[in-house]
Amino acid sequence: MKKMLFILCLLSLTTLTFGQEKRVISKIDSTKTPELVLIQELTVKAPIDSVWNAYTTKRGWENWAVPHAEVDLKVGGYIKTNYNAQGKIGDSTTIVTHIINYVPKRLLTLQAEITDNFPEFMKDDAKGFYNVIYFDELENGNTNIKSFGIGYKNNPKYLSLMDYFIPANEKTLMNLIAYLENE
Repeated sequence: MKKMLFILCLLSLTTLTFGQEKRVISKIDSTKTPELVLIQELTVKAPIDSVWNAYTTKRGWENWAVPHAEVDLKVGGYIKTNYNAQGKIGDSTTIVTHIINYVPKRLLTLQAEITDNFPEFMKDDAKGFYNVIYFDELENGNTNIKSFGIGYKNNPKYLSLMDYFIPANEKTLMNLIAYLENE
């Protein structure tokens, strides 16, 4: 519990980064349940079409997130990614994320397959992990993105995992901002 409060305090205090406004805001919400929700939100100075394409096309993924991607955008489809520049789609380092549902340019619900590369303690919980991403086109032509990582457990192992996921996700989302705002 103390570690959870410490993480929440750190997240609420880190609104400035290197003299600039922090672009990606991360917080953990447990709402006093046995599960955690990782919420990450950002606004990007790009139109909704560009943001949607960044999340739903091979070209998009390969420009901001991974060196290798394959996308089959449909309910029951997938997004396959590989963070290893020397790897390829289909090798042991490929991450397969299933597209559970989507509403074009509004909502994307994903569920990752848990592979041998994930921590052992996550394997029993694999069916409960989802990422729900909302896209909101703003009046000024910018796009707000709000991601909900669902299914993490409120225990020390998962809280420690958040120590890795939060900065790693923030770094990747900053790559998204750089890609979309410098296209």
